[in-house]
Amino acid sequence: MTNSESRSVALVLGGSTGMGKATAARLLKRGIAVHLVARDEGRLAAAKAELGDLGSVTTSSVDLYDSAAVDAFAATLRNSTDPIRYLVNAAGYFSPKPFLEHERADYDRYHDLNRSTFFLTQAVAQNMRDHGGGAIVNIGSMWAHQAVAATPSSAYSMAKAGLHALTQHLAMELAGDGIRVNAVAPAVVLTPIYGAFIEPSQIEEQLQGFNSFHPIGRIGTADDVAATVDHLLSDDAAWVTGAIWDVDGGVMAGRN
Repeated sequence: MTNSESRSVALVLGGSTGMGKATAARLLKRGIAVHLVARDEGRLAAAKAELGDLGSVTTSSVDLYDSAAVDAFAATLRNSTDPIRYLVNAAGYFSPKPFLEHERADYDRYHDLNRSTFFLTQAVAQNMRDHGGGAIVNIGSMWAHQAVAATPSSAYSMAKAGLHALTQHLAMELAGDGIRVNAVAPAVVLTPIYGAFIEPSQIEEQLQGFNSFHPIGRIGTADDVAATVDHLLSDDAAWVTGAIWDVDGGVMAGRN
């Protein structure tokens, strides 16, 4: 652990479960304090209890669909004298639905989340600029690159493609402030996000049907993705910015 890591704080949006929580665990093992942000207070408390033995964990319950709550939290971040060196944007929602059946609420479910991610990232970037730089990783999606007939996801994919574009624009704009911005684009990963349309107890079993979709032969785990996110946040990736890395078991390389 370097001295800079011992003083570092990582903010993880969507940090109570899945890829966000797995990334937080890796950061804690490197001696980096983490601040988990999510809506569900129960899940936040459970994540803090699970990760607490690894290092310093703090939490904030923020509903990313509540613009007033998001604005208040952004103001807190801007006014904070504590340096935020790392940001992981892992908050997400996913529920496949045919394009012709989408209603405004379905569309807003994804793009309201993007709006909150945008302005919270802005607040964190201001903090990073004031404290000498940092690193940001966005959790994008393979679906932003490639449509999948079995999971019609037009609004979701549009939002994730926007997040990919934001990644590249911020990499250009913030490089002079010592801030690197990258993204990962996972394929099917075993996380609670599928609970929006699959009974939670059945998620793992139902996702096994996608094993052969991935050339590697299996769906991903949250830690598969977290390992790459952790790398992109670290100084080992100091010359990487504006990248969108496929962490997808080979899906974008070809189809089985």
